[in-house]
Amino acid sequence: MEPENNNITPDRKNLLKGYNMLLYFAGSMIMNEPTDECVIDFWVSGNLKKLPFTSSNPRFIKAASLLKDSCDDKETCRKRLEEDYYRLFAVTGLPLAPAQSSIYLADKKNAGKKVNEFYHSYGWQLKPLNKIPDDHLGIELLFLTKLVDKYMVLDDDPCCCEMRKEILRYIDQYLLSWIPRWNEDVQEYAHTHCYKGIGTLIYAGVEDLYKIFS
Repeated sequence: MEPENNNITPDRKNLLKGYNMLLYFAGSMIMNEPTDECVIDFWVSGNLKKLPFTSSNPRFIKAASLLKDSCDDKETCRKRLEEDYYRLFAVTGLPLAPAQSSIYLADKKNAGKKVNEFYHSYGWQLKPLNKIPDDHLGIELLFLTKLVDKYMVLDDDPCCCEMRKEILRYIDQYLLSWIPRWNEDVQEYAHTHCYKGIGTLIYAGVEDLYKIFS
């Protein structure tokens, strides 16, 4: 049985779980080609019509609105999502909004190496994922959810405090340092509300987690 974190209320824990779920979904959508199963599970079923919680963050509200109004026709939705995915994120070719920090950060040469060192400091070893680089946003978001999961099961006050600091440091250095510019490209080049909403949701979710842990 997992230990309970004495510093976190059940409502706050559910909120963190909700953000983790949304970021895991969003990260998978920019890391993998959309499938029929994905479209059915998240859009046709109505799971994205109403997000599991609300936020006062204007970006989160915008993301919720974009996702609610996206992908109504399942017959054409998958095809349009697939076209947008390859236009924006495909690791081959010339994507218009590459989801990779080294493309946007000034220290391009060391961006991937530095985030990989952060992963290794927590004993997190990545398995090859179709040659997806370590500094891909989908990987970085997955690691963030792992940090949040780790925080939620800590039962020692000093450890909780240090983990909060580490989460804030990770978000500040490895996510908010480039996600705003990446999302600008997504908003400019995406043809679907789906991916415009996903880009905005990622930006808003990371911002909200930073505020929560601050």
